[in-house]
Amino acid sequence: MTNEAESISRPGRLPLVRFWRAVSVPVGAVLLAALLGGIILAVSGAPPGEAYAALIEGSFGNLEAVGRTLEKATPLIFAGLAVAFAFKAALFNIGGQGQLLVGALVSAWLGFAIEGLPFYIHAPLALLGGMVAGGVFGAIPGALKTYTGAHEVITTIMLNFIAINITDFLANGVLKDTSPGNIVARTPKILDTAAIPAIGKIPAGFLIALLVSAFIWWLLFRTTIGFEIRTVGLNPHAARYAGIRVARTIILTMTISGVLAGLGGAIETQGVVGRFQPGFNVGLGFDGITIALLGKTHPIGVIPAALLVGAMKAGASQMQFSAGVAKEITDVIQALILFFVAADMIVRWVLRTRRAADEEEITLSTGWGAQ
Repeated sequence: MTNEAESISRPGRLPLVRFWRAVSVPVGAVLLAALLGGIILAVSGAPPGEAYAALIEGSFGNLEAVGRTLEKATPLIFAGLAVAFAFKAALFNIGGQGQLLVGALVSAWLGFAIEGLPFYIHAPLALLGGMVAGGVFGAIPGALKTYTGAHEVITTIMLNFIAINITDFLANGVLKDTSPGNIVARTPKILDTAAIPAIGKIPAGFLIALLVSAFIWWLLFRTTIGFEIRTVGLNPHAARYAGIRVARTIILTMTISGVLAGLGGAIETQGVVGRFQPGFNVGLGFDGITIALLGKTHPIGVIPAALLVGAMKAGASQMQFSAGVAKEITDVIQALILFFVAADMIVRWVLRTRRAADEEEITLSTGWGAQ
């Protein structure tokens, strides 16, 4: 009996094979990164087993550690969603950092400047402000690409610098905290009515992230808008021939991508930091690239990817304290994960996996909008 006949006769086998093919590269990338990270730890004089045990204890050892991991993972989910959503239209949004920063700042401003509102109005209003700010910073490169042909990679990188400098200027200028004794650039603390509380040890922002991930999945795979976005990502010329308005779709995709990043910044402000302070959000937007690739640019896949990176960030201090490991080692491991996901041919060679020639996949040399 042929392999095809076996797959037909055993219907449960094909989904398992497809699932393994979907997760083999990310899982292999994590394992290889952990292996090389262990070698680096051993060379640096730290016992790899003890270091990884401390990392797990610091990220999942108790309820407080789990809450800290979820807190770290929340903005990473939004950053990953922002990058992954743009990928579906074959767009590479590197501007998540800037979009997240302006969202965090606007949310903080609305959080401390407006008084007298109840929680059920004030908190959503501040979140909405962050979403709008991020959406504007996402729409700009979308419009530039559509009407001038400017590549979104270049324009989003440039907008990152604009966002960083604008937010720094405002946090050290008209929006600076003028309370006695404050000498650092930061906004005043947001009001309690704008703060997003935790539910026990679980940050409410994490639950919002799960809901948004489910919504983005529905939007992409169960709506006409999502079909148009994915079609433009696969072949914009065929999409235009089919009657899809490609220019509108590109701008809409980049806008929604910016909204997601801005929402992540707003939740970081309202649920974690309690104000905007330059430096507290550094790197979150760029980590979204790692999250999106590790999650195979799938809205649900970014959740475990963000949890993994969030656990590494949450457990880094415990690993440093218990095993004497430099905190930068976790950054090296994260970089190795990104490397192996991006260079997935290496992982396939190690795992001896084979894929059909017509299967959709993500590489750094072909379309970013793989499904």
